[in-house]
Amino acid sequence: MNFNQFSLDARLQKSIAALGFQEPTPIQAATIPVALTGQDILGSAETGTGKTAAFLIPAIQKLLAQNVAQHSLRVLILVPTRELALQVAEQAQALVRHTDLRVAAIYGGVGMVNQEQALKRRTDIVIATPGRLQDHMNRGYVTFKALQVLVLDEADRMLDVGFLPAIRRIVRELPHERQTMLFSATLVAEILSLASEVTRKPARIAVETTATPQAIEQALFTVGEHQKTEALQKLLADKEMESVLVFARTKHRADKIVRHLKKANIRADVIHGNRSQNQRVAALSAFRNGKARVLVATDIAARGIDVEGISHVVNYDVPMQAEDYVHRIGRTGRAQAVGSAYTLVTPLDEPQVKKIERVLNQKLPRRRIDGIEPSASMFNQPNADAIQQYIQANRQRKMAVAAR
Repeated sequence: MNFNQFSLDARLQKSIAALGFQEPTPIQAATIPVALTGQDILGSAETGTGKTAAFLIPAIQKLLAQNVAQHSLRVLILVPTRELALQVAEQAQALVRHTDLRVAAIYGGVGMVNQEQALKRRTDIVIATPGRLQDHMNRGYVTFKALQVLVLDEADRMLDVGFLPAIRRIVRELPHERQTMLFSATLVAEILSLASEVTRKPARIAVETTATPQAIEQALFTVGEHQKTEALQKLLADKEMESVLVFARTKHRADKIVRHLKKANIRADVIHGNRSQNQRVAALSAFRNGKARVLVATDIAARGIDVEGISHVVNYDVPMQAEDYVHRIGRTGRAQAVGSAYTLVTPLDEPQVKKIERVLNQKLPRRRIDGIEPSASMFNQPNADAIQQYIQANRQRKMAVAAR
């Protein structure tokens, strides 16, 4: 199957070809034909499966088929994070490149003026985080009268961060006659409940994630807490670790890791909630284009990061939830590429490791790092000769002081 079989507008086909898309991914092959009929979609797919193009292509095709001269907000895409808003907007811009359709990303952490201007210009496709979109709604800058397509991307994550009230308020303002596409990594009860509120007789589409844990090389490295920095640097001595995403438990630890890596002349950047939007965008850009070999992130900040070619994921800290382990390591090995996931495990992490192994239904292999002795104390224990030498030296020092 190729994209020609979808009978798309020639301008859209040109953009698809320019992006290097040749064959649809499974989620695209399953979603696009159904979405082109106008039916609602309830899709189960994770980031990295080609999901973004699966909803953008039919939405853009719908606008182009109408050949409407006047611009208006006709497609609204809600996403959980600023990073994902920017990434979806980037792909949308690429797909509408040969048309006059307008695209805007609406998200928090930056000034509102440019976003207000984009909304006043009657942008055709808006990608927004629910919180910032509500801010613009409160100021009267948004009208949904012409809206035809609503997309909820990564709906499970939007619920995780408390966006459900905002989503409900936004949906109340939308026309009842519209197409709705909802995508979530998992179709748990909360998601099915939301789907029943916002969709009508949706087509259920589910595909396996491109990168399953079984498709990724996994290894645990037992280390002391005080050995983690050294262990990470020794791992990074492997030149095959070309593009590495490192997960840290807290913002403070993420910053500390990057400082140590930079001291070791390892190109690294960091992304977490305390970084400004410009800093976050710059860090992602540096990681994408290879200027930063390592990107250190917290779990929340990493949501929505979709970077191709991540060779390795390193869990500097074992995740607090076993399910988060699967989401973390799924960032590598995408599009059927080979990926590796390494986890640094301290003795205190062992109970959590057992939970992860139960979720995966497999025992994870253990490996050693040359030069790292897990049982080594944080402090070098002196032997008997060293203690005796210290006592003798201290006696001599006291005698010298007394003789003055």
